[in-house]
Amino acid sequence: MFVISSVRSGSTLLRVLLNSHPQIRAPHEMHLRTLAVEFTKPYTKKAMAQLDLDQRELEYLLWDRILHRELVRSGKQIIVDKTPGNAGIWERLHEGWPKARYIFLLRHPASMVSSLINNRPDRKLEPTVREVHGYIEAVEAARNALPGLTVRYEELTERPQEVTEAICVFLGVEWTPEMLDYQRVDQGPFVPFIGDWSDNIKSGKIQKARALPEPEGVPAALRDIARAWGYPG
Repeated sequence: MFVISSVRSGSTLLRVLLNSHPQIRAPHEMHLRTLAVEFTKPYTKKAMAQLDLDQRELEYLLWDRILHRELVRSGKQIIVDKTPGNAGIWERLHEGWPKARYIFLLRHPASMVSSLINNRPDRKLEPTVREVHGYIEAVEAARNALPGLTVRYEELTERPQEVTEAICVFLGVEWTPEMLDYQRVDQGPFVPFIGDWSDNIKSGKIQKARALPEPEGVPAALRDIARAWGYPG
């Protein structure tokens, strides 16, 4: 299963809740798209062609082996990758794993911008809005093309049992209250570049989402998509 989302959308919270299920392994961000296969000799490509393997297929084999290895090590049944960068390669994910399932994680676009800036005070507003807008466009393209379950971060934090129960139905597993107590499970390190590392996620408790921004506080470039996603914009 793949979580398709923007940065700062609550994907680490969703990950640890999923990873707390006895049948679901949701590790840190895997960044599979940044792992590539290289042919170091001309005859390497010729040899692989005899096996009907080009560079693209070899990358899929590498990515799939990593996911399979992690799943086997966990002893669980479902593997989840929640890397936000996956939004930009959703077509490759669908090509490589045509039977994969998808969760589309939404959050108010202006809240994602605020979260990025709060996390990195050196950030400027305009380029941050452009960055979030790029992720949102990719998420929306995937939502329009692929079947899946849409989850809102605000609803996940407000009604975590209800939302995780719906996710379990979608995945075909039985819900367990252990999912809501993610601090009891070793979730791996909360460090930059492979997930959220804020005090909120480190607390081990589901924190309420910040209040939705007032419409006049939403950057102009994000207003249309905010309204399209059902948020005040």
